[in-house]
Amino acid sequence: MPANRSKSEKHDAAAKPVRRDPYEVLGVSKNSADQEIKSAYRRMALKYHPDKNANDPKAADMFKEVTFSYNILSDPDKRRQYDTAGFEAVESESQELELDLSSLGTVNTMFAALFSKLGVPIKTTVSATVLEEALNNLVTVLPLPMGQPISKKVEKQCAHFYSVRITEEEARSGFVCRVQSSDKSKFKLLYFDREENNGLSLALQEDSAKTGKVTSAGMYFLGFPVYRLDQTMNSVAASKDPDAAFFKKLDGFQPCEITELKAGDHVFAVYGDNFFRSASYTIEALCAAPFKEEKEYLRAVETQILTKRVEISKFETEYREVLAQFTEMTNRYAQEMQAIDELLKQRNEMHASYTSAPPMKRSRSKSRGSFKEAKEDGPVKDKKSTMRDRPKKKKWYNIHLKVEKRKPC
Repeated sequence: MPANRSKSEKHDAAAKPVRRDPYEVLGVSKNSADQEIKSAYRRMALKYHPDKNANDPKAADMFKEVTFSYNILSDPDKRRQYDTAGFEAVESESQELELDLSSLGTVNTMFAALFSKLGVPIKTTVSATVLEEALNNLVTVLPLPMGQPISKKVEKQCAHFYSVRITEEEARSGFVCRVQSSDKSKFKLLYFDREENNGLSLALQEDSAKTGKVTSAGMYFLGFPVYRLDQTMNSVAASKDPDAAFFKKLDGFQPCEITELKAGDHVFAVYGDNFFRSASYTIEALCAAPFKEEKEYLRAVETQILTKRVEISKFETEYREVLAQFTEMTNRYAQEMQAIDELLKQRNEMHASYTSAPPMKRSRSKSRGSFKEAKEDGPVKDKKSTMRDRPKKKKWYNIHLKVEKRKPC
């Protein structure tokens, strides 16, 4: 590298932020499990959240750095790319930030709602106030009986907490918690771990998704790996490349961090994720014992989805090679067609040039000019006199018809 760099190069180097190692930012090791990384992120995000540090710019920068680091390490592909080649292998512009709607002003919330209506995926996070109250055991937890649905409304950016008691037999059979909204409200289904101080820390969250005429979310603890689908994953890359929307569709299909629950009390919550209004919902807790066929079918279907994800990855390579060839052939087709048309045009012009007659060019302006010239050369004959000079034509009724006399029959 040359010793004397230009001013623009020095300015770019100074303007480019220095990135810290994501593992160092979150305080985890390179062989940390996904759940450990997620717990570290939530702990630090809560500590540096703008709600708790309104007038602290350092905390705001730290919050952005923590979020940026988590976005890399929470994505298996980006984490592998970073471990291999560092930040250069990670597309920083594709990082998606999660918005806390409770910390946005009215105007910004309106813009976020507008973008969401237009189809722009916006990831939201649970309010720091709700997480802090849960961590300090300042929330009201209602009982949720097994097999008895409860319907309620939760205010925007607020949460309703429920406790479910699971027996040993129910834990072995499997457990399901489902929430749905008939008016298509946006919400999050949350699961909390109980801390030593009896406080609650967020362990899992599932965003609602449209399924038919309702929005729904569920958590399935069936004793074997169950997968969840993050539909907002790679949404920025998909918007740049229409084909990516198809090929990246299953990238967000990742295994849930917890596969089974032990016997005892477990806390779930429904968080209102609407922009301006409350969210209507129905929550129910179910033992999976009566659903043996459904369990096996779910396992088989998710196995097929994993197989299909591998097939689609291979198919993408073939598709893009063929697409490149097709584009090349299409461009050549247009060029060849244009060249042929031009040659045929030149041929027709050469054919038309074989004549001894002068080219005939008539126009209204020239005919007008000839009329003026004739007028100047001599008087124009009257129309009536011209008609008199013409020889009279016999009309059809003046024609002599010769009729032969025929004998009567």
